Amino acid sequence: MPAKVMDGRVVAQVIRSKIKDEVDRLRERHIEPNLVTVIVGDNPASRAYLASKQSAFIEAGIRKSRNIELGSKTSQEELERIIRDLDRDTAVTGILLQLPLPGQLNEVEAISTIAPEKDVDGLNPCNLGKLAQKGAKLAPCTPLGIIVLLKYYRVQIAGRHAVLINRSKLVGRPLSQLLLNEDATVTICHSKTQNLSALCRQGDILLTGIGRRPNFVVGPDMIKPEAAVVDIGTSSVGGKLVGDVDFDAAMHVASFLSPVPGGVGPMTTSMLLYNSLLTACMQTGVEMKVTLDESASYGAP
Repeated sequence: MPAKVMDGRVVAQVIRSKIKDEVDRLRERHIEPNLVTVIVGDNPASRAYLASKQSAFIEAGIRKSRNIELGSKTSQEELERIIRDLDRDTAVTGILLQLPLPGQLNEVEAISTIAPEKDVDGLNPCNLGKLAQKGAKLAPCTPLGIIVLLKYYRVQIAGRHAVLINRSKLVGRPLSQLLLNEDATVTICHSKTQNLSALCRQGDILLTGIGRRPNFVVGPDMIKPEAAVVDIGTSSVGGKLVGDVDFDAAMHVASFLSPVPGGVGPMTTSMLLYNSLLTACMQTGVEMKVTLDESASYGAP
């Protein structure tokens, strides 16, 4: 039997519908999420990503959001000054620093400047530390979206062996912590890992985020039969967006499989909407009615 496709667009629409209802409810109480994104330089991929975020915000009824564009030669001091000004601005409920930054800037120091309660990306060291203690309210958007996607399709996580091919600060490391928090046994693989294929075949859940097609491909020989496979990688091959996984071949081995595009990507944007709403509620002392556990309960049979 072919794998069941984990369609992130379907799950994202469920969550966005709930978020829109919550935005309307909060507006009646004169509470309006106000996200400010900061982009440094002229990275085309970053600009395209921001454009998709703005579209999603409009669709969800979040009207107060704006973008600050800084030149590629912006200094660390200037960037951090702008972020601190946004921290102090009580009208701003969320801050997103678009990554990657130009080479002269220190990403960790810049992210550390964002107030933890306004950190919609969940990457401030304070929020990442709370993630390790299972006490984080704000978690990084892509890892969080992956967990919600798995839960929506009722993929068992607790007690399962999750093999993750990615150790980045943005995805792999926080995702491994979220999987641990869900009681998975986690193996993290990377460029120095030996016997990668053999390790991958041990995964009840295989998650890959390399993005170097055609140099790196997850073929059917790397997938444990009946495994759930989450493709986080993105590459352009012949003008077409593809993931790490040989999708057609994997369909005949895996039990669940996320596509590229249309899998993890829509979930990332939805989690940004969720986090932006959550930061607004946190700063106004209002309880947020939308929960991710509730959203996951609408899962496919």
